Amino acid sequence: MVKQSIYSLMFNELQDWIVESGQKKFRAQQVWDWLYKKRIKSFDEMTNLNKDLIGKLENNFLMGTLTEEIKQESKDGTIKFLFKLEDGNLIETVLMKFNYGYSVCVTTQVGCSIGCTFCASGLLTKNRDLTAGEIVEQILKVQHHLDDKEKEERVSHIVVMGIGEPFDNYDALMSFLRIVNDQNGLSIGARHITVSTSGLANKIYDFADENIQINLAVSLHAPNNELRTKIMKINRAFPLEKLMPAIDYYLEKTNRRITFEYILLRDVNDHKEEARELVKLLKNKRHLSYVNLIPYNPVDEHNQYERSEKQAILDFYQVLLENGINGGVRVEHGTDIDAACGQLRSKQIKKDKQKA
Repeated sequence: MVKQSIYSLMFNELQDWIVESGQKKFRAQQVWDWLYKKRIKSFDEMTNLNKDLIGKLENNFLMGTLTEEIKQESKDGTIKFLFKLEDGNLIETVLMKFNYGYSVCVTTQVGCSIGCTFCASGLLTKNRDLTAGEIVEQILKVQHHLDDKEKEERVSHIVVMGIGEPFDNYDALMSFLRIVNDQNGLSIGARHITVSTSGLANKIYDFADENIQINLAVSLHAPNNELRTKIMKINRAFPLEKLMPAIDYYLEKTNRRITFEYILLRDVNDHKEEARELVKLLKNKRHLSYVNLIPYNPVDEHNQYERSEKQAILDFYQVLLENGINGGVRVEHGTDIDAACGQLRSKQIKKDKQKA
């Protein structure tokens, strides 16, 4: 029997398993408290459970499927973790400190097959999806770090923007979101969680129908199909004619603001002309749109791109502002520690291959 991570279970699933195992229903809440409030690291630490239940938990579930391989700390307080999974695959997780609290950027897949030409995450194509438990455990690993270092501090925000396309692992993503949002567990507020997609229009419809308060960000990066297809191959499957109606549906269904991520690439998509096109694209939804302009973090393997000059960034932003489009330039974190998502993982895999 292949054991699954205990962290993959939503509370109702844990409760069903407890009852099916011949235990009293209230035991589920006790196990949940040990996992997410006391944040223990082994089943035998669950001291108010009977030995029979502890034995069944150990026989059916895993706890601790991630092993810390590397921890890089930036001067600005950002920490990048490289974790090894049970099957030997590597993933990245990032802890960032803001004035409003601690935010964690989680990974949803081992590698990525979306194929954005500027992205370090896609240097190695998707090996597999992560389970909900492997995504949840990233949060717990980081929280353990805070428990050991900061005391009283907790992860208060989550961004699902790490390696992989979250909506390409939709079911595990939704389980993860419900587990970390559970008020009797980690209790991370839905409005403090943001999921980023490269634009899987069909899944945006599904996400709109979930009736949850979690934030949505869309990686746009270009205001027209020709340019977007050049830098994001996903645009072939979901061009703007499919993507924008899905976004309109989301806005109408949820009345929640969408963030549009826009990485600025020097002399590629950072001219005033593209800014004006972006204004036109978002004109009828400006009241629920926010454009997050992102300075590019260079990646050796994508040397056709360079970071936009400061003046170009300011000029682009000014065009948006003058036309009533809300936005800002993202504050950078961890620029001294392999800032681009996926860079640390890619470097480590290269080193491992060289050793072999």
